[in-house]
Amino acid sequence: MRTPYRVMGVLNVTPDSFSDGGEHLAAADAIAHGLRLAGDGADIVDVGGESTRPGAEAVPEAVERERVVPVIEALRERRVTAQLSIDTSKAAVAAAAVDAGATLVNDVSAFRAEPEIAGVVARAGCDCCLMHMRGEPRTMQDDPRYDDVVDDVRAFLEARIEFALGEGVALDRILIDPGIGFGKTAAHNLELIDRLDELLVLGRPIVIGTSRKSFLGRLIAASHGLQEAVPAGERLPGTLATNVIALERGASVFRVHDVAPVREALAVAAATLGGRWTQRATARTPTT
Repeated sequence: MRTPYRVMGVLNVTPDSFSDGGEHLAAADAIAHGLRLAGDGADIVDVGGESTRPGAEAVPEAVERERVVPVIEALRERRVTAQLSIDTSKAAVAAAAVDAGATLVNDVSAFRAEPEIAGVVARAGCDCCLMHMRGEPRTMQDDPRYDDVVDDVRAFLEARIEFALGEGVALDRILIDPGIGFGKTAAHNLELIDRLDELLVLGRPIVIGTSRKSFLGRLIAASHGLQEAVPAGERLPGTLATNVIALERGASVFRVHDVAPVREALAVAAATLGGRWTQRATARTPTT
């Protein structure tokens, strides 16, 4: 029985991602980490070759493609059970990744950076994730303002769904992401999580990505009376809390760095809430 909840493991093949930049830049390291994510229970492995942290600089298409394609090919050849996803806003990179074995295109620009990426998805018949982001990574945190952040995000996502449909993408292939941390203050992030159920009216699976983000570091620090945010590696408690709340509010895909503990926390939360999570066997799950 397929679980209605999925965990998406983050695989950054970049030198400058906010949490793990440089750790998996070499193809061999990235492939090994992708296998670990799958072994820990990731239902999706999301491979990205360009950082989207605040202030990040754009990466040339050829460089991004060179980073991600060999990793996706290798994971496909090793027959990982997880779905392979490409985290990109570039149509050519998405096309190459799909040819290499990716079946999900995760575009933080929601097909705005390069609208032709919608055609790549439509022709391949693959899944896609449309995310809300104010502006682009270099400028998204420059004084973000909204009339009502949830209403604004919902209207944006509704419009992007309509665009995707108009380009031939099947409705049942579309996932949506409110873009926690992408052009939002901490207050915006918390309100989106709290009112996440208001996005259910769009009728598409909701992806949530809070893992290790800076607003969690500041909240955890404040709980200890500290001024500086705790480091990214110490934000797992906040990641767990926000993912469990998001589950209760209706999210069904959870994009995280720490797959095993998040998966276990969500399994317990789902059981407590009356949901069912049929766990498939993983490297950490006994089969007998």
